[in-house]
Amino acid sequence: MEKKSLCSWSGGKDSCFALMNAMNEGFRPVVLLNVLNENGVISRSHGIPATILERQAAAVGIPIRMVSSSWTDYEAKFKAELLSLKVEFQITHAIFGDIDLQAHRDWEEKVCEYAGIEAVLPLWQKNRKDLVMKMIASGMEMMIVSCNETMGSSFIGEMVTPGLVARLEALGVDPCGENGEYHTLVVNGPLFSSKLVIEKGGPLLHNNYWFLQWEQA
Repeated sequence: MEKKSLCSWSGGKDSCFALMNAMNEGFRPVVLLNVLNENGVISRSHGIPATILERQAAAVGIPIRMVSSSWTDYEAKFKAELLSLKVEFQITHAIFGDIDLQAHRDWEEKVCEYAGIEAVLPLWQKNRKDLVMKMIASGMEMMIVSCNETMGSSFIGEMVTPGLVARLEALGVDPCGENGEYHTLVVNGPLFSSKLVIEKGGPLLHNNYWFLQWEQA
């Protein structure tokens, strides 16, 4: 059976690497799904402009569907979009990039069950540091676009490298950022037909979290 799949796409490293692994396991992605904030300008999870996500999708060669939502309406909007995309693309599976947060997996399996599709988590229960090192080794190029105050503003705009991973560990920060310590934007990798060139500004502090200011999207 052809495993037509949706990928829950944040624009960051985990969703991208999950997609790569799922494709190696025989899943065929036909659409990416991202949830934007209420005004539809930036992604709700990573603060990435919709225009950048569209450029990523074009480089990867998979169409992207974006839906605007508040946190209050997030689950309802996500379920509705899963149902819509299931019909439009004949989807049987949805790919997610979570690693070991059980509450996240429970939610993903719940919304997928509602839509009558199966949740797939290719990175589940893998060692966090091993994963980020494998991402680097695969040729993925990942830029930090948001981080907590423990890391601080100096990390905004940096690329994820073995040296950066060592610095994170020295700070006591999870090297993969699975607890939300930082988020990334993938600008290049094995799935990309070309590298994204990003015009970026400086860091901006918002609600005790640092974000990259986007000069041009």
